[in-house]
Amino acid sequence: MSLEVFHKSAALSLGVELELQLVNTHDYDLAPYAEDMLRLMHKIPLPGSVVPEMTSSMIEISTGVCSSSSEVLGQLSQIRDALVKSADKLNIAVVGGGTHPFQQWHERRIYDKPRFRELSELYGYLSKQFTIFGQHVHVGCPNADSALLTLHRMSRYIPHFIALSASSPYVQGQDTAFDSARLNSVFAFPLSGRAPFALTWDDFKVYFDKMTRTGVVKSMKDFYWDIRPKPEFGTIEIRVFDTPLTVERATALAGFVQSLASWFMNEQPFMPTEDDYLVYTYNRFQACRFGLDAVYVDPATGGHMPLREHILMTMERIARHAGAVGAGASLHLLQTSVERSDNDARWLREKQGEERLLAEVIRQAAQRFRGGVTHTQLP
Repeated sequence: MSLEVFHKSAALSLGVELELQLVNTHDYDLAPYAEDMLRLMHKIPLPGSVVPEMTSSMIEISTGVCSSSSEVLGQLSQIRDALVKSADKLNIAVVGGGTHPFQQWHERRIYDKPRFRELSELYGYLSKQFTIFGQHVHVGCPNADSALLTLHRMSRYIPHFIALSASSPYVQGQDTAFDSARLNSVFAFPLSGRAPFALTWDDFKVYFDKMTRTGVVKSMKDFYWDIRPKPEFGTIEIRVFDTPLTVERATALAGFVQSLASWFMNEQPFMPTEDDYLVYTYNRFQACRFGLDAVYVDPATGGHMPLREHILMTMERIARHAGAVGAGASLHLLQTSVERSDNDARWLREKQGEERLLAEVIRQAAQRFRGGVTHTQLP
């Protein structure tokens, strides 16, 4: 199979996908209600889409193509409100977060779809342990070569994305000591991690052809890289974010990505090199383990500094671009969060510290996902 053509898209356009948890309202454990949710949601006219995910307690929502983060927020809010309404009818709740804190992976059911059954046969128990929840952000690139340059420039900021979105400190009822434990599950898959260092589409085609000749991959879907090109959309897709607890934070993260991409495409601030990846896995681990308290190793200079300082320095550097693409509010929300050492992993730990009951933490997280939506506000 040959690599498909890289389709045209508007530069800096955005698309956001969120994988979400479906929980019952008795003990707030995961509940296999994906099919019922899809049935109800398909009756409601919405932007984007709502589709099943690997196991039947998961669902994925996505926006259509958006030009700005405010448009992302409008679409995600509209879908979120419809989800809440449908969940109320089913007497279940919808929750963000990168992991469910106390679900038992062996109790999960693979969603009945050919690709999920195929993946389950290949990966065994890993497929049920893939009941984890992430946010994917697509950013439009004017052409294929620009997409690869943007991908490799963006890779220097993977730790920033992980720390800002981290919301998975608990696994199987235990505090893992990680802010993002979700990515440890992703790393178990053989085609995960970083993309190969190819800066032109012709070089990438050579790599893809070699891989397909091995029989290990059949399409781009088989790669679980942290960032991957999506030729059918004309985008790159950043996949390291935990699903945040609110659509507002998910939107802010998309605005941050768009602002960085604007800086890369308009100023060409640096040329990525293979040596950028010498510290990639170390920086990634630091951000997963320590969140905003991580150490960041600058791949260009080798200098060490607190990740929070590098995030704030980066935000200052791209502020002009954030203003130009209408993402100033997104950057402000994240900047304030960093200055307060505040991310969703910290919120979850603080709630558990108060309640001493993870089920109650999930109940409150479900309320947080609803935002200001109440039963009476819904049509």
